[in-house]
Amino acid sequence: MDGDTATTLAAGFLGDAGPATVWVVVLVFVFLECAFILGLFLPGDSLLFAAGVVLADHGQESGAWALGGVATVVAVVGNQVGYLVGRFTGTRMLARKEGRVLNRRNLARATAFFERWGFWAIVVARWIPWVRTLAPMIAGAARMDNRRYIVANAVGAAVWVPTLILLGYYGAGLLDAAPWLRTAAAVAAVVGFVVGSAIG
Repeated sequence: MDGDTATTLAAGFLGDAGPATVWVVVLVFVFLECAFILGLFLPGDSLLFAAGVVLADHGQESGAWALGGVATVVAVVGNQVGYLVGRFTGTRMLARKEGRVLNRRNLARATAFFERWGFWAIVVARWIPWVRTLAPMIAGAARMDNRRYIVANAVGAAVWVPTLILLGYYGAGLLDAAPWLRTAAAVAAVVGFVVGSAIG
């Protein structure tokens, strides 16, 4: 499944979901995207934004804030798992894969990104889909100091998760007031995913 298809399916599914389902889907997707290679194919950014919109449709303001907090913790834990995977396995299993996204070229690009920016690479990587998944493993394989990594991990998650959920929640009113913005937001989400995937 390519990124655009995954984004469309996730947004469509959440569009018909209730708050409880939104919580389950968001927490599971965030953990998988941050912890494992499978995360390369999950639409984390679009999903978080869509979750905020759905919670706004149900008048769940406190739920949006709470989900932002819980999902931030899950994102931190997920990235810590990714770090440990990299620390104990290195990048050997990544280098053996030659898919469209998971390949030696993208691994080399992500490694160069990490080596250039270090601490800030972990923070900024939250906003770049494929780097978001690979950076923790590379940090672990490079034996980045664990305490320093945890701080960068927490800062990145605290900025990434609540920002997108709350943008979705508080932006939902604008989408209702100006229906054309809903189409523009959907297009922007897809474009953002594609551009983020191509950065490097």
